[in-house]
Amino acid sequence: MNSRIKSAILYAVLAAVCYGVSSPISKILLAEIPPAFMASLLYLGAGFGISVIIVSRSIKHKEQNEAKMTKKELPYILGMITLDIAAPILLMLGLTMTTPANASLLNNFEIVSTSLIALLVFKEAIGKRMWIAISLITISSIILSFEDISSFSFSLGSIFVVAACLCWGLENNCTRTLSLKDPLQIVMVKGLGSGSGALIIALITRELSLNIFYIVLALALGFFAYGLSIYFYILAQRELGAARTSAYYAIAPFIGVGLSLVVYNQPITISFAAAFAIMILGSYFAAVEHHVHQHTHEVAEHEHRHSHTDGHHNHTHDFSVKEHSHAHRHEAFTHAHSHTPDTHHAHVH
Repeated sequence: MNSRIKSAILYAVLAAVCYGVSSPISKILLAEIPPAFMASLLYLGAGFGISVIIVSRSIKHKEQNEAKMTKKELPYILGMITLDIAAPILLMLGLTMTTPANASLLNNFEIVSTSLIALLVFKEAIGKRMWIAISLITISSIILSFEDISSFSFSLGSIFVVAACLCWGLENNCTRTLSLKDPLQIVMVKGLGSGSGALIIALITRELSLNIFYIVLALALGFFAYGLSIYFYILAQRELGAARTSAYYAIAPFIGVGLSLVVYNQPITISFAAAFAIMILGSYFAAVEHHVHQHTHEVAEHEHRHSHTDGHHNHTHDFSVKEHSHAHRHEAFTHAHSHTPDTHHAHVH
């Protein structure tokens, strides 16, 4: 496993850790802030926080080595924002018609939907070991959220929850398509766009709060749990693809439950220990997946951050460069090596 893949896995885990802390803290804040307003604050906190970083970077005149989003990516940008607004609405509708336990169980369908959409729609290669990993991680998540057999039922509310998972699965793949662009810019657009949409819904439904202290805390939580999490998630998707990143990201609920055990002084349950063990096994299969075969790179022109040491960027410059971004052309060539479904390996199998 090369250093780029190891770094991508670390980014996926960091994304899960950042997001994992949101559930137990959000539970405290929800005592004063309605759900729709809370969702808007979390996204807006991410958008505003990352905006400050972007402005600071421009003031300091730091060298820009990331590619900016263009009109060409507009369909995926709009899709990402729209799906991020629709998914929570569908989930809230589902929660009004089914039990929280049932919704929690069905929420695990997001991992599967992300992987299936990546395979069927975006033609992302997923090997046998990866499918084993996805299956084990999904099972572990179900065990973690399982209360008792009577908590599961399939109803109209369940359909809304599954629809929310499909939206998030498609949104994960839209974000994957944008992952070669500046991740800070993506998070800013995603946060401000989705946050504004959720705020409009909160205003329409009159789910608001005037508790300034809790609002500030929610915005700060949004920057950390959503802003930084999405940033790391995008960096991971560059190398791992949508399905693999989703698999590693699935440890987020364990972070949340583990933190809840500490915060609320709860004992470790047998189901948590069993789910954690299965999740570790699933992560092992994801980590040891080895995909290598002879493949042909077609002629391509695009712009993204890259280096000249990865075996795929052989064009020359008249100056010494490290990682940088500019429009460049790839000539057709054939070779064989271990690879993941990054942008340069989106070939069909």
